[in-house]
Amino acid sequence: MKKLVISLILGMAPVLAGAAGMADFSQCRQFFAHSAPPRVTATSDLKLRPLCYDAFAVMHSGRSKTPVYVAERLSRSQLVDARDEKRTNQFFADARLPRAERAELDDYRGSGWDRGHLAPAGDQPTAQAMAQSFSLANMTPQAPKNNREAWSSIESATRKYAMRAKGDVYVISGPVFSDRPQTIGAGRVWVPSYYFKLVYDPNTNRAWAHWIANTNEARPSKPISYHDLVKRTGIEFLPGLMPGENTTATAPELRAESTTRGNREPKHEPKREGEDLGQALRSLIQPIAQDFERIMHTLLRWWAQLRHIMA
Repeated sequence: MKKLVISLILGMAPVLAGAAGMADFSQCRQFFAHSAPPRVTATSDLKLRPLCYDAFAVMHSGRSKTPVYVAERLSRSQLVDARDEKRTNQFFADARLPRAERAELDDYRGSGWDRGHLAPAGDQPTAQAMAQSFSLANMTPQAPKNNREAWSSIESATRKYAMRAKGDVYVISGPVFSDRPQTIGAGRVWVPSYYFKLVYDPNTNRAWAHWIANTNEARPSKPISYHDLVKRTGIEFLPGLMPGENTTATAPELRAESTTRGNREPKHEPKREGEDLGQALRSLIQPIAQDFERIMHTLLRWWAQLRHIMA
């Protein structure tokens, strides 16, 4: 009997972890640099609710019925695993959110807008993570061509950078709304005017952000600085950190942007000469330490849930 209970817990752990994450991000702080979530001015009007999933975290607004932001921690191993996963395309309303604060499938039906992912399906390393990425809590109403072309190319460029980075890369994506946003459906889900995708590489302490209008005509352009993003959104995405800028036309993530025009693989950066032994060792040890941290987070979460069920 005990073996059966343990097997059920192991299978349900990601779902239970998400439920535990309703109060705060304590169950999924690994998706944030230095385990520090962004600082958002929390007002009752926004109706903020943190949600934890297997491979990303969502700060959801019950007012807009969309994410405020979605956080990911990308690694080479995760993205390699993601290549083998198939899209489920099974969109669903997240039952952890009150009905009055969430988008429903009917809100999007016939609206002319795509259900646009913020944590991309292409980043999800397991079948369960893939399925979770189709939660409407991870979606916003997005212009169809923007979703399938311009925004998709930004997602692809971000993955390509993470694949060649020396350690994990933190990514935060989100919508930006006008003062009087357009809405869709009976639930009046807000339609964004712009999107951003912030990329932070802790190994280089550099950050940059893609910024794009939510229109079919929009095209990717030169990234903006982290400080410009904070000014435009009013959100401190990396509290306590002072990342350097990386918005020049020769930045590695911008070379990946050429995929929007020709699907060419970005060139690899030339290896720096004189890299000291300490940096080389750190680049070897860091991924192992980060994988160990993720495993420990999961084991502790499962153990707490087992004790609760067996009590």
